[in-house]
Amino acid sequence: MAKNNKYEIDMCNGSIMDKLISFSIPLMLSGILQLLFNAVDIVVVGRFSGSQALAAVGSTSALINVFTNLFIGISLGANVLAARFYAAGKAREMSETVHTAITLALISGAAMGLIGFIFSKGALELMGTPSDVIDQAALYMKIYFLGMPFFMLYNYGAAILRAVGDTKRPLLFLVVAGVTNAVLNMILVIAFHMGVAGVAIATVVSQMISCVLVLRCLYQTESAYQLRFSKLTMKGAYLKQIFLVGIPAGIQSTVINFSNVLLQSSVNSFGSVAMAGYTAANNIFGFLYAAVNSVTQACMSFTSQNFGVGKWKRMDKVLVNCIVLTVGVALVLGGGAYVFGPELLRIYTSDPEVIKCGMEVLLYTTVTYFMCGLMDLFPGALRGMGHSAVPMLLSVIGTVGTRIVWIYMIFPAHRSLDVLFISYPASWLITIVMQVICFWIVRKKLHKKMKVYAGEEK
Repeated sequence: MAKNNKYEIDMCNGSIMDKLISFSIPLMLSGILQLLFNAVDIVVVGRFSGSQALAAVGSTSALINVFTNLFIGISLGANVLAARFYAAGKAREMSETVHTAITLALISGAAMGLIGFIFSKGALELMGTPSDVIDQAALYMKIYFLGMPFFMLYNYGAAILRAVGDTKRPLLFLVVAGVTNAVLNMILVIAFHMGVAGVAIATVVSQMISCVLVLRCLYQTESAYQLRFSKLTMKGAYLKQIFLVGIPAGIQSTVINFSNVLLQSSVNSFGSVAMAGYTAANNIFGFLYAAVNSVTQACMSFTSQNFGVGKWKRMDKVLVNCIVLTVGVALVLGGGAYVFGPELLRIYTSDPEVIKCGMEVLLYTTVTYFMCGLMDLFPGALRGMGHSAVPMLLSVIGTVGTRIVWIYMIFPAHRSLDVLFISYPASWLITIVMQVICFWIVRKKLHKKMKVYAGEEK
């Protein structure tokens, strides 16, 4: 199988930590850059269109995630399957996985675009979005969802590249798209006074550019993951394997974001000032997620490739290295986000009341963020081994269950942002305990299979 050593990483041989870092840093920067699309939207609209427009754009993020995360989660299944076939040198299976995944991305993107365009306002009404921002929020969502096919194709294409260790080119594509997004924001919002419509249009155009670049990359490669549009297909055997890993991951992400929608509704009850504070703080929180999630993605890809070639001991070493990397990254960035919280929040708004609300949110979601990283890391390792359903159930029970109990039983008796956001670290801690137990049981079973079927470990 042809390999392009300039971009790909050999995950099955050699030292681990330096390769994890080499894989994770571009992926981390890619996630941060994607968030900057939304951050630029929020900063520009907050500064030049007012706090109502800021609240309108921010109030859509949790709802957009609920709509999209199921299909984005399924892309993880494509990543795991492609990584396994690529490491094992199965060129035909790799090619058919790529074409099945891209076809799925195209169909799901078109479906999500239609659903989001039709049901945006109704969903915002169900969330209790205030009447002074709902029309602008609905307009933003309708335009945003028109770009969903581009969004899906980019994410699935990038998942294929990650499967072979290439996280650098997706980063370059996002740099181009991000610059375009920022320039269009300035033109459409500041020069043409288009408000939320302007930032939405800029986001869609930038998504289209990143989509075209990643598809062009897949088309031009000479390796087994080469894309040919004439070969687009939906092979049932590969689709099933993608779904076995991806659907539980997507459901987990969707349900967790649904709990965030419930939390958003609770924040909405405090009015537009609290909504704006939560919007800005949540954007900072999102950067932490992008950084820590890059290690989880690395763990999944490295585990999947080593699982594909039967390197069991190396899989254990990958997890240990990822734990060290996750805790280190989360403590440094999370602590920094809280210490410099007021300065960071002033990027989004100059309103002292909004900044105060934002700091209340950051207090409980930044310094403790290493727990969220660990909570996601163990399911990532399990998905790399093909186990996704049970980790999904445990995440839903631990994270969503805790937050629902908190929102409906504890929060009403102690109505404050402080009490509301303590639910984050509480839910993370409960979920970590369950996920570690699950991982230990699955790993023990794999060791038994190894002794029976594989003999000596490689």
